Amino acid sequence: MFVTAKSDIGMLRVENQDNFKVGTIGDNTAICVVCDGMGGALAGGEASEVASNVVFDRLNLSYREGLSSRAVQNMLVTALRTANTVVYEKSRSDKLKEGMGTTCVAAVASKDTAYIASVGDSRAYLLNSDGITQITKDHTFVEMLQRQGKYDESDAAAKHMSHIITKAIGTEQTVDPDFFEIPLADKSLILLCSDGLTNYLSDEQIYNFVYANPLESAMNDMINYCNDSGGKDNITIAIIVN
Repeated sequence: MFVTAKSDIGMLRVENQDNFKVGTIGDNTAICVVCDGMGGALAGGEASEVASNVVFDRLNLSYREGLSSRAVQNMLVTALRTANTVVYEKSRSDKLKEGMGTTCVAAVASKDTAYIASVGDSRAYLLNSDGITQITKDHTFVEMLQRQGKYDESDAAAKHMSHIITKAIGTEQTVDPDFFEIPLADKSLILLCSDGLTNYLSDEQIYNFVYANPLESAMNDMINYCNDSGGKDNITIAIIVN
């Protein structure tokens, strides 16, 4: 397993409130966490930093080769719930941090399987010879309307609220992360990213930049594309290769 990541502040923000942590356990397992903070002043950056550290450290300490799928699921979900508790308590201890939170998408990939948990709208994708598939579901206002069959693309008000997050780490006392288990064929990639990437690049564009290309160059090229297109947000990309 190989994992790499890169983050960029973008063109307009004064602080990078994205945070990531990646690493490997032996030769067969990769761990990756991407968080995108929200909140006034420095609170969003602190929320994403705290969450990424808590989730990564718990996964790194808890993972053992040979764990069952259910055990890995429990480990991932518990890690995100623990991060939620830590961020929530910090937000309540300081008025300046009240309401701070962060998205979080975390992956553990081992041999032929990837396990992913997510809260918010930072995404995980599977890329292979068949193309690109979004694994995670966005926890946004528009996604909620789409699931309910109430979304009208011509509704300007709904479009204006397209990036309103309906679930995040740290904004409520408890959180219920989504969990996904994905089989990995040979030459598969798992890509995690903040919405600073997907605001500017379609799934097809991401695939064309990344698949079968040098990863470091691909990440740099995607970041440059986003910045050349306006770069209104921080941009974070992490990629696991089996």
